Amino acid sequence: MSRQFRLKLDRTDTFRREDLTVSPANAAAVKAVDAWPAWPAGALALIGPEGSGKSHLAVTWAAAAGAAVIPPKGRIDLGALRGRPVLYEDADRDRTRRDEILFHLFNMAGEAGGGLLLTGRSPPSGWSAALPDLRSRLNAATVAQLEAPDDAILEAMLRKFFRARNIRPTEDVFPYLLRRIERSAPKAMEVVQRLDEAADAEGRAVSRALARQILEADPQTLSLFDEAEG
Repeated sequence: MSRQFRLKLDRTDTFRREDLTVSPANAAAVKAVDAWPAWPAGALALIGPEGSGKSHLAVTWAAAAGAAVIPPKGRIDLGALRGRPVLYEDADRDRTRRDEILFHLFNMAGEAGGGLLLTGRSPPSGWSAALPDLRSRLNAATVAQLEAPDDAILEAMLRKFFRARNIRPTEDVFPYLLRRIERSAPKAMEVVQRLDEAADAEGRAVSRALARQILEADPQTLSLFDEAEG
């Protein structure tokens, strides 16, 4: 069979609210984010493991609220943020700038027109802070917890990544993958990429048989096969 040539697509990650699947794994967090601007003291910390959907939920909130987004590097013009909602992603890992930025953002969060949404992998009460006033704010911050993706969210992720690559897998691919891959967006994206590359190289459709071939070649998934098919 001749090799299939795929279109070169723009695979830049995009986040749209209509693509956000709400399930028991994230329903409480979605409700908490949507409660803005009625967050206690104007601030909310959205936390969860890598690939749990923090950025999707946070970025769609920022777009709807007209929020300013703290850039990952560089100096911040805090004066320009006064009276605006603000999104600060991965605040738990931005240790070089965090204390000064957060101290001022918390002070501004409760002002008219303001609001502060933080994202991180752990609750703010566990973040380091040299300033006593900031320490107390972190300890008191309201937290919305995202759980690891359940079947509904993981399947939605897989479908999104397949669409981004212009792939229409057979329907039996989805339940097959759901029982065998790590529950995170990075792993789902990795598996879709590997299936795309294998299908392209071998001139095959993306099917359950191809998925099995790919996953059986991965030592991390071998132990799942007997359990999943028992």
